[in-house]
Amino acid sequence: MLVYILQVLFFQFLFLLVYELLLKKETFFTYNRWYLLFCAVISFLLPLIKIEAFSTLVPAESIAVLTNVWLPEVFIGNTPENIQYLPAVEVSSESTTINWWFIAYGVGLMGSLFLLFRKYRNLSRLFSFKMTSAQNDFRIIEVPDSTIACTFYKTVFLGDKLSEEEKQQILSHELVHVKQKHSLDLIFFELLKIIFWFNPLVYIYQSRISTLHEFIADAAVVKTTEKRSYYEQLLNSAFNTQNISFINQFFNHSLIKKRIVMLQKSKSKTISKFKYLVIVPLMLVMLTVVSCSQDSPEGMDKESSISEQLAEIKQALDEGRELSQVERDQFFSIMEQIVKDDNGRPIPPPNPPNSNKTTSKKISGNDVPFAVIDNPPLFMECDDLTTSDVRKKCTSDMITSIVNENFDTSLGKELGLKGVNRIIVQFKIDKSGNVVEARARAAHPDLETEALRVINMIPQMKPGRHQGERVSVVYSLPIVFQVGE
Repeated sequence: MLVYILQVLFFQFLFLLVYELLLKKETFFTYNRWYLLFCAVISFLLPLIKIEAFSTLVPAESIAVLTNVWLPEVFIGNTPENIQYLPAVEVSSESTTINWWFIAYGVGLMGSLFLLFRKYRNLSRLFSFKMTSAQNDFRIIEVPDSTIACTFYKTVFLGDKLSEEEKQQILSHELVHVKQKHSLDLIFFELLKIIFWFNPLVYIYQSRISTLHEFIADAAVVKTTEKRSYYEQLLNSAFNTQNISFINQFFNHSLIKKRIVMLQKSKSKTISKFKYLVIVPLMLVMLTVVSCSQDSPEGMDKESSISEQLAEIKQALDEGRELSQVERDQFFSIMEQIVKDDNGRPIPPPNPPNSNKTTSKKISGNDVPFAVIDNPPLFMECDDLTTSDVRKKCTSDMITSIVNENFDTSLGKELGLKGVNRIIVQFKIDKSGNVVEARARAAHPDLETEALRVINMIPQMKPGRHQGERVSVVYSLPIVFQVGE
C-alpha cells in the first residue's frame, strides 16, 4: 500500500507541474478544467495498470527508489534441493503493539470530517432563507442583510443589499456555474480531502479548479456584457462571502485580481492546444515505472511470503529452466534483506543460484526435489485426509500450532526486544520421520536456542517416500516474533 500511495503522490505532482509550467496561463479554461479532473483521477488508476511490454524497457534498479519495497530480513543456508519452504509462523508476546500510523490517520480523518461538517452547517443556514425564484434548472435564495453572491449546485444565493443591476450581472455569472455543474468538481475534491487529508496536492488541485470555474464564468459573461462595467462590478462589491470551499463564490478577494488580469488577456492561439499532448509521453513514462515495479499494486495487500518466492525460484531450477530477469532480481532482493547480528552487521548471503545450470537428473534416494516427491512427510493425524494438498496443509498447520503453543514469548521482555524479530529455522525429517540436523539463525542467540527447542518438540512423523523408497526432506521455517512496546 505504501508503494501505491507514493506513486499516486508522485504522479499527481508531475501532472500538476505540467499544468503550472505549460497550461496555467493559457485561456483554454474548459480544457484546463478537464485536464485537472482527469489527472486527479488517472493518478489513482495508473499504479494499478501493469503492461508487461513496458517491464523490459527500464532496468528495475533505476526506479528502485519509487517501486522497491524491501523484503523482511531472511537467512538462507546451504539448502539441499529437496527442501520444503513452510509459511512463516507469527508469534506475538502478550503486550500489544500500538499502530501509531493508523491512529494518526484516524485522527486526521476525524479532523477532516469535522471541518466538512462545519462547512455543511454554514451551507445549511443559507438554505434556510427565503427562496425568491425557482426555475427548471435553478433557484434563487435571497440572504437578508448581506451582499453575498455564490452558488451551490442548482441554487444561487444573492444578498438583498445588492442592487438590481448587480444582481442581474452576478446572476449571469452564477448561472454558468449551475449549467456546467462546477459544484460537483468541488465536492469531488472535498471527498478526496477527507480520505487523503495528508496529501497537500489535493488541496492545490481544488484551489486551481475553483479558480478555473471563475475564469470560465467570467469569459461567458463578457460575451454579453461590456467589460469595463464588469470590471467595476468586481472592484466595487463587498467581499463577505462565507468560507465554504465547495461553493462557487463570486466575491472572492484573492481571486478578483486574477480574474481581471485573465479577462484582459488575449486569447491563446489554437496551436497552443498541442501543449496538452505532453500528457501522452508523461503517462507512458508513468506506466513504464509501474510496469517495471517488482511490487505490483495488484498484490500489495497480498504480498507473497519470502518462502513462497524462494520456492518458486527453486522449482524453476529443479525443472532445468533458466531464471527470468524478474526471478533473478527477486532472488538478489531477498539476499540483500538477510538477518543482521546484534551489532547491525549483515551476515553475508550464500552464492546466488546459477540460472544457467541444468538441474534435471535422475530422482532417487535422498536427492529428491520436494516439488516432485510422491509422498512428503506427514503427521500421523494428517495421513487419513483425502488429497495430497490437504495433507500437506494439515502438516504445515500442525507445525505452526506447535511453535505458537510452545514458544516462550516472555523472552521478548527478558532480552529487551522490540518490534518484529525474525528467526529462520532449518531442520530435516529423516527416513525415520524424526527431526534431525536442526539449526537456526536470528539476531539474538537466545532466540536461536528457543527456536531449536521448539522445533525439536515436533513428534515423530510418517517419513517421506518417493518411488517406494524412504527419503529425507529438509524444511525451512521463518518465525516472526512480534514483541509489543
